Amino acid sequence: MKISNEFKAGLIAVIAIALLIFGYNFLKGENLLSKSRHFYVLYDDVEGLSPSSVITINGLHVGNVSDIRFSDEKGKILVTLNVKSDFQFSKYATEKIYGGDLIGGKSMAIVPVYPITEVAKDGDTLVGEIEDGLLELVNNKLTPLQTKVESAVVGIDSLVHKVNFILDLDTQNTIKQSIGQFEETLLSLKGTTEKLNQMIASNEANIETTVSNFSKISEQFLELSESIAEADIKQNIINLNESITKINEMLTKTAEGEGNLGKLVNDELLYDNIEAASKQMEKLLEDFRLNPKRYIHFSIFGKKHVPYTHNKLEDKEENKEK
Repeated sequence: MKISNEFKAGLIAVIAIALLIFGYNFLKGENLLSKSRHFYVLYDDVEGLSPSSVITINGLHVGNVSDIRFSDEKGKILVTLNVKSDFQFSKYATEKIYGGDLIGGKSMAIVPVYPITEVAKDGDTLVGEIEDGLLELVNNKLTPLQTKVESAVVGIDSLVHKVNFILDLDTQNTIKQSIGQFEETLLSLKGTTEKLNQMIASNEANIETTVSNFSKISEQFLELSESIAEADIKQNIINLNESITKINEMLTKTAEGEGNLGKLVNDELLYDNIEAASKQMEKLLEDFRLNPKRYIHFSIFGKKHVPYTHNKLEDKEENKEK
């Protein structure tokens, strides 16, 4: 049987279409010749995930993302997973989007949950999660640093503005004058130092003599201190303590009525007699001053002596006092 050219062209066209479909699905991560399972995940944001992105379980490549599309008018995104491996995992496993760097794109990882209470089946909708990638982490770290740098730049700019405001022409002239005066002060201090050195050099002999005299005085003072230390101060203190002890014993005996002094101090009757005698002596001296004729009689012409008359009033006063 002869095959026509039209049939050959049609067969080639069919084969080409089949290869195109197979290649397109292969690029999407689907192998039409192998058995695979499809799962679905809903995300609010897929963070740059693209079709044919790799799917892993514990780091092992088990499939690819086959399709990404909007699921509703609210912007929810439905991601279709094509898992070629027959590895069983839980329906409640987490589908995590991770990765993303300067070279590669995002990938997906199925994070199993143990123990497995319900096995995930073909067509199930799984739980989605997004992990911060390298760019997000760098951005999160750089954002606070950027804020601080901006704040520091603003502060430096403000400081420079204030410095420029302070350092106007008059202030600059004042600073120059201050620097000039400081130089003059240094020159004056240098001259003073030179004069001081000259004075010390000219009086070096006197200074040495003064130091030598001071050294001799120190030695003499040391000898005086040693002499005082060697004095019999201890024996003098012992003698002083013995004298104080004897005085205390004498005072104790006097207070207890021992000896003449103790009897004189503690005998009340003797004290009363001495006090009465003192009063009598006082009255006698007073009467002698007022009436001397009672005690001394002197007459040139032999006048008769008038006898002493006792004054009863004085007796009454004496009785009152008694």
